[in-house]
Amino acid sequence: MAGVFSYESSEVDWCEDNYKHSENIVEFFNTMSSFVFFVISPIMLYLLHPYAKERNLAVHLVWIMMIFVGIFSLYFHMTLSFMGQMLDELSILWVLAIGYSLWFPRRHFPSFIKDRKSFSRLVFIITVVTTISSFVKPTANAYALNLFAIHILYSLCMELKSCTDQKVLRLAHASVGLWVLAISCWISDRFTCSFWQRINFCYLHAIWHILIVVATAYGSTLVAYLDASLEIPYSLPDLQYWPRDNWGMGIPYIVLKGTTKTRKRC
Repeated sequence: MAGVFSYESSEVDWCEDNYKHSENIVEFFNTMSSFVFFVISPIMLYLLHPYAKERNLAVHLVWIMMIFVGIFSLYFHMTLSFMGQMLDELSILWVLAIGYSLWFPRRHFPSFIKDRKSFSRLVFIITVVTTISSFVKPTANAYALNLFAIHILYSLCMELKSCTDQKVLRLAHASVGLWVLAISCWISDRFTCSFWQRINFCYLHAIWHILIVVATAYGSTLVAYLDASLEIPYSLPDLQYWPRDNWGMGIPYIVLKGTTKTRKRC
């Protein structure tokens, strides 16, 4: 049992040279880049609070879990331990599960699901089963998680087919672009390591950490906005960027221009 916590007990080893900058940290830059989770997550918790307060405070669970992703990512790359790998990957799985439970459009629910509560129970059961089965072939976990991301992209494309709002479309394009850049870094680090070692640039996985956190901020804001437009349209949701909206770039968030007083009641 103690072996799963041992340094380098994981079968996964990224391209960065081990112990190059510290005798206590296996992958120094991959470890340090994990701190980006602790920067972006509190900002998103703050920016999305008005939306979460109006829609569902469980929205905060996404970014609270992202903090845990950062903690486990830091631990994994610092030790390359088997337990670090599993905690890192499973925390990502649970972030995806929470996102599905909160934001997956009701019109795409399976026919035997009648409400979001039932759908959330189904997602919970599937996630528990997936969590247990992930120990069977741990090296396949990362690829399975990326398949979930592809399904999310497909669902977004379906939702945006009839969208004409340029602000929403721009956010969608930025979200997809950031994800493509991030996954390109992940794949390149995984499969073309020898090339990056020859040119002495083994930092693509560290860049992946930064890009995927920003992509998650963009993507989660996009799906939250689409959800708000469907579920709480009386709140008149709008997209803005922090720290200055007139810059047209930054961290996106939702502004509610309406209030509960504007809600129509039958």
